[in-house]
Amino acid sequence: MSLILLLHGPNLNLLGQREPDVYGHDTLEDHVSRTRSLAGEFGCDVEDVQSNHEGELIEAVHGARGRCDAIIINPGAFTHSSWALHDALAAYDGIVIEVHLSNPDAREPWRRTSVVAPVATGSISGFGGIGYELAVRAVAARLK
Repeated sequence: MSLILLLHGPNLNLLGQREPDVYGHDTLEDHVSRTRSLAGEFGCDVEDVQSNHEGELIEAVHGARGRCDAIIINPGAFTHSSWALHDALAAYDGIVIEVHLSNPDAREPWRRTSVVAPVATGSISGFGGIGYELAVRAVAARLK
């Protein structure tokens, strides 16, 4: 069975409460549950980590090396600033899918630069929670 690491960055523990007009009404657990369920249909298991601390996310990426087949990551605000997360993902040799619930390119100018995208296999943004489903489908297709 393939293993997908599902990573969520800062403030995503507040999904469903924080700016629902931007991020929707679903909670983080809603997204994780649906991701896990769909992944199971493709023969994949999901391990999930959410942290508001950059170092914990980096440790999770390091721990995925040689163990996980893919990482689906919503880095939150670290998308735009974490070169350390960029470097950790660059050292990972599996599939990396960057996911954003909103479309950063349609928001404030500072959100339009992702330091994660250059080391990701692909990026999905602006589709709300469906983005996680698309990411699982992309991982499954790449693993075939």
